[in-house]
This record gives sequence, C-alpha cells and structure tokens, in this order.
Amino acid sequence: MDQELKARIEAVLDQKVRPYLSGHGGGLEVEDLEGGTLRVRLLGQCAGCPSAMLTNEQIIQEEVCAAVPEVRQVAIIQQVSEELMAQARAILRGEGPGRG
Repeated sequence: MDQELKARIEAVLDQKVRPYLSGHGGGLEVEDLEGGTLRVRLLGQCAGCPSAMLTNEQIIQEEVCAAVPEVRQVAIIQQVSEELMAQARAILRGEGPGRG
C-alpha cells in the first residue's frame, strides 16, 4: 500500500475509530490492504472481544469505506493476545486461580 493511501486510512482511524476503541481499553493497527480489503488487528481489550465483528461492521468498516473509496471491506485478523495465552499456560500448569 502506498504511503499516501496509508496516511488517508490512518487519518480516518485516528479521527473516527481509535477514540471509540480507546474508550473501551483497546485500539487497532493496520496490517495491509489487498484487493480492496483492509486487514486490521484489534489490540488491548478489543482483541478477542466477542463484539469485535459488530464493532468492525458498525464502526471501522463504515467509517473507513465511506472516507477511502479504495477500501471496500475491512477484515479483522483474529488472534489470541499474549496475555490470554499466558493465563492459559498458567492454568494448564496448575498455577491458575484456586490452585494453591
């Protein structure tokens, strides 16, 4: 993705999307744009949130697609956070809550 296009996308995210996400303890980063699909990764409390798909449809995609016609759709890259993985590892080792 060229720098001018990325700057336009980041401006929309900074003005319209990130303030909303930060109010919920989260954020997002742009991964890439390919074939009109912008791929983003949700961060913080938004990563892995059950409402992530709704957030994407109602906020991220609506704002970005309206302001940047080159983007036709936004896809969220689903990934488990390192914090959640650390908690899962601790539980599997028997170090979770109520284990000693």
